[in-house]
Amino acid sequence: MTATQETKKSNRGFASMDPEKQRAIARKGGQNVPDEKRSFSQNPELAAKAGRKGGQSVDPDKRSFSRDHTLASEAGRKGGHASHSGAKPRSAAE
Repeated sequence: MTATQETKKSNRGFASMDPEKQRAIARKGGQNVPDEKRSFSQNPELAAKAGRKGGQSVDPDKRSFSRDHTLASEAGRKGGHASHSGAKPRSAAE
């Protein structure tokens, strides 16, 4: 693209909105469901059951962690380090 060509920016979609308008829309999403009606926050057992159900929907042969326990251990270790290391940028390799 040469210096004389202008780039055209779309006026459509969420990303093209100004940041304040994006925040206003995002805020509405958080206000839609009152705390007392959020079933997973009120019932941890229900959340756990839903998580197990989701995991069971994957064919056992395709569950990488159930086939490769070393991979699962490494992922758990990385998660533990990441959650306690503070905010640090991720590298492109991760």
